[in-house]
Amino acid sequence: MKLPRRNFLRLAAGAAALPAVSHVAWAQTYPSRPVRIIVGFPAGSGVDIVARLVGQWLAERLGQPFIIENRPGAGGNIATEAVVRAAPDGQTILWIGSPNAINATLYEKLNFDFLRDIAPVASINCEPSAMVVNTSFPVKSVPEFIAYAKANAGKINMASAGNGTVSHVAGELFKMMAGVDMVHVPYRGGPPALTDLLGGQVQVMFVTTSASIEYIKAGKLRPLAVTTAARSEALPDIPTVGEFVPGYEGSNCFGLGAPRNTPAEIIDKLNSEINAALTDPRIKARLVDLGATVLPGSPSAFGKLIAEETEKWAKVIRAANIKPE
Repeated sequence: MKLPRRNFLRLAAGAAALPAVSHVAWAQTYPSRPVRIIVGFPAGSGVDIVARLVGQWLAERLGQPFIIENRPGAGGNIATEAVVRAAPDGQTILWIGSPNAINATLYEKLNFDFLRDIAPVASINCEPSAMVVNTSFPVKSVPEFIAYAKANAGKINMASAGNGTVSHVAGELFKMMAGVDMVHVPYRGGPPALTDLLGGQVQVMFVTTSASIEYIKAGKLRPLAVTTAARSEALPDIPTVGEFVPGYEGSNCFGLGAPRNTPAEIIDKLNSEINAALTDPRIKARLVDLGATVLPGSPSAFGKLIAEETEKWAKVIRAANIKPE
């Protein structure tokens, strides 16, 4: 793991494949034509909504369309491979995040090495998952849930959006750290899992706030905690899991990446514009509405975050023996 991590962090500074003068000239005229942002999730998803928000900002600031191209499938691997194979000129960039960090271990044979082949550009937002239960479930706090789960080992059904998804690994991390036994019930996506949670066929789920916040506010799901290290600005009265299970943290963080060897000047230009976007009150307010928080920073800081996420989820995937569907 150490070598890929070093490589990944090194990519944050860009590559020196072309003379510096050429790079600078290239960056000054960038972008010279429409840019594609490849998103490995369906249109209308929470990830897609934020990607379009950022794409619109970049288009207005840089004078060229930033076109969102949805390529769902294989947990985002189809989209990632498309960008890995694209020219390193900044014209094709990738929406990346925690799913990519998970996939690096979940899939044994990929046609790319994510940490090596994708250069981090900019972090954008971190979104908590909410640990939610059906309103008929007889617990109202994380300590009550843990006590109930220990008294009813193997009798609680934990839904997820599928094997190896963020909702699955967040639940497995909770099982490991809280010392409880639950039955994992994978679905083909978040919506059908939420439908069964609302109907009482399953009892608990670790689900992104963008997908669950309206159900929480309407009283249709009972939130026990959020998975981030700090409380969510959108749900300030809901505690974190870590307040009861010390050290637990399961953020769902996103940003942009580019093919390796993309000139550092282009990466820095995109990073600067995205950081500017994250200070805009309208964009910050929209992200809060979705239950997320802005995450400005440098390419190297984002690279460090993704490398750390890759290591953390690798331990969970191996310990729980998680396999892709």
